[in-house]
Amino acid sequence: MSIPKIQRRLLAIALTLVIVILTFVPAGARPSSPDANSLAAMGNPPRSLLSVDELQSAVLVPIATDLDRPVAITNAGDGSGRLFFTLQLGQIVIYDGSQVLPTPFLDITELVMCCGEQGLLSVAFHPQYAANGLFYVNYTDITGGDTIVAQYSVSGDPNVADPGSAVILFEIDQPYHNHNGGGLQFGPDDYLYIGMGDGGSGGDPENRAQNLQELLGKMLRIDVNPIGGDAPDCGGGANYSIPPDNPFVDGAGGNCDEIWAYGMRNPWRFTFDRMRGDLFIADVGQNFWEEVDYQLAASSGGENYGWRLMEGPACFNPPVDCNDGTLTLPIIAYPHEGGGCAVIGGYRYRGTLIPEAFGRYFFADHCTGQIWTATPRQGGGRWRVREFKDTDLFINAFGEDEAGELCLAHYVPIGTIYCLLPAQ
Repeated sequence: MSIPKIQRRLLAIALTLVIVILTFVPAGARPSSPDANSLAAMGNPPRSLLSVDELQSAVLVPIATDLDRPVAITNAGDGSGRLFFTLQLGQIVIYDGSQVLPTPFLDITELVMCCGEQGLLSVAFHPQYAANGLFYVNYTDITGGDTIVAQYSVSGDPNVADPGSAVILFEIDQPYHNHNGGGLQFGPDDYLYIGMGDGGSGGDPENRAQNLQELLGKMLRIDVNPIGGDAPDCGGGANYSIPPDNPFVDGAGGNCDEIWAYGMRNPWRFTFDRMRGDLFIADVGQNFWEEVDYQLAASSGGENYGWRLMEGPACFNPPVDCNDGTLTLPIIAYPHEGGGCAVIGGYRYRGTLIPEAFGRYFFADHCTGQIWTATPRQGGGRWRVREFKDTDLFINAFGEDEAGELCLAHYVPIGTIYCLLPAQ
């Protein structure tokens, strides 16, 4: 092991200790540690993560550097071939295929509270962006750290947005500074999906993720076509509509109509399979487990992914008898043993440059820099996971270009974007 890798492991361990020390878990809510029964329930033990993938023909190549805290990589789907890098402090910059343009596409730094788990966290381009020029951002506002989802439009210059075009669609109170979620993705149904964390602190002390009258700890699904539609149910503002087939529309007990799925802790990054439409949700864990949840494209929504009843495959609160059979268990779960701290969800590869990677789901851990691939097993259940690369990177996000090729963001100290390319 090289000296930088040793230093990295020590830093990861220190970071994990800081998180544990600073995170308050209420009495009686501490999770059970991984045991033989919970491992058996997942199929093969997570030691399978140590097997090495055979993608020897693929390498990570840096395409842009000197970026300040990149947290998302997005394409506009407009045929331009550009990539848009979201920077946590409040800017979106454009990579035109050869360089990062000097003028930001959007700069809302004065509106954004940063950093830690706050900031400008993602951008999603309207499915008809080439025609209407509309896109959407998710950020924590500078006045109180609440979640804002806002619509913007491009200016007369295709490389510069109109900062005065903002229309706030969504505003959600954040009780704590952490677990803000932050992901935005348009699904194959052209609805906007929003990943919301449980509101923060530790252990979800108010049990928000299981409360269907709360938007926190959920995957949300709204219609932005057009804005100014039906009055929203639980979200602030009035500039979106509720899809009529959302699972809790007009439900009893005042359930929030915007909810698509629930039981999330902090779904920092989620993605859709561009070929099949299936949804992958990487949900960051508490003390012991990281997980990736899965939803088939044919789903009608309403899945309960378990938090805070469960963390990964193990009971959390209550510590035993936590699953009555209605919870949807993850397809991938790995323990914090070895320094892992936060799963970073990627994409199921649908590009053409690395043919042997086709159909593999890529994901990583922020603290260890390990990158894995996963493929489904016959008969369902937990997916087979193999290590692709063990890096020195602090990986914070994955992204797809218009052709389905993969890139990833190294967060600090010098933000860098790498793309997966064939070895020469």
